[in-house]
Amino acid sequence: MSVSGSESAASANKPKYSKFTQQELPACKPLLTPGIVIGAFSLIGIIFVPIGLASLSASQEIVELIDRYDEECVTASDKIGFIQNSKANKACTRKITVPKPMKGPIHVYYQLENFYQNHRRYVQSRSDQQLRDKDYKDPKAVAKACDPEATTGDGSLIVPCGLIAWSLFNDTYAFSVNKKSVTVNKKDIAWASDKNSKFGSNVFPVNFQKGGLIGGGNLNDKLPLSEQEDLIVWMRTAALPTFRKLYGRIETDIMASDEITVVIQNNYNTYSFGGTKAVVLSTASWIGGKNNFIGVAYVAVGGICLLLAMGFVVLYVVKPRALGDPAYLSWNKEAAEYSH
Repeated sequence: MSVSGSESAASANKPKYSKFTQQELPACKPLLTPGIVIGAFSLIGIIFVPIGLASLSASQEIVELIDRYDEECVTASDKIGFIQNSKANKACTRKITVPKPMKGPIHVYYQLENFYQNHRRYVQSRSDQQLRDKDYKDPKAVAKACDPEATTGDGSLIVPCGLIAWSLFNDTYAFSVNKKSVTVNKKDIAWASDKNSKFGSNVFPVNFQKGGLIGGGNLNDKLPLSEQEDLIVWMRTAALPTFRKLYGRIETDIMASDEITVVIQNNYNTYSFGGTKAVVLSTASWIGGKNNFIGVAYVAVGGICLLLAMGFVVLYVVKPRALGDPAYLSWNKEAAEYSH
């Protein structure tokens, strides 16, 4: 190859010149003067503190009643044996006195503790394609996704398969206020996106809870999965071991000092893994349920920013410094030291 040919090949391999690769694009480097810094911290504080106070005020107005019942609803010494006995009477009555007026709708939740729905094998034990498509019947794929709750003893597929569906929460609650029965509305408790996109309207339960292990609740074989909202709510797995899931809504108001009677069918086994169960009744506001953390976080961040702003103001007044003073450059400081 000639010299000219090698030079042309080398020039062809050179990257194309651009301002981006040469870092010659226009850039903005803000000059952080004392006024800008003090103003920015003050603005953040002025915005954050009122938001935090409003959030705390809204959270304090929410009425929340929590009644743990897993211990009191089992009188037998062998709790696991009792809860697994299908012939035992598991009905349990609890009474709750309302401290403040509760304006409807009142949200009813069940709360579980020490239940790790975020465990990797548990989270993966489901077949999303099976939940959406009635014609999806690939035995190998279902077995891989849903083991050990993929098939029955004779090899028939389970729909819905997997450990999440198998462990469906199945305690039930019946409410009365001052001895008058109250209806719990269980419609629209699941996300609309889940009902419309993740669970098929033509997919029905098949062989559910007919595997070799004792699971949780059963499903209505005549209802499609998209209408079984208790299942849809349960299958949106929680990120933490203590969590609440929506059970339903009480649409009527409840006054202060009213007595709520809850008849619980205590079916769900949390005793084998040391878990706890509670029923929660809560009103809601514009921030959702009761949550002081958001308000405290906003007030804390805003307060810190205001304190920093005041600190910078004091520092600027007590020990002012001329902007861009070259005397503070390191080499000028060294020159001044040598001259002395």
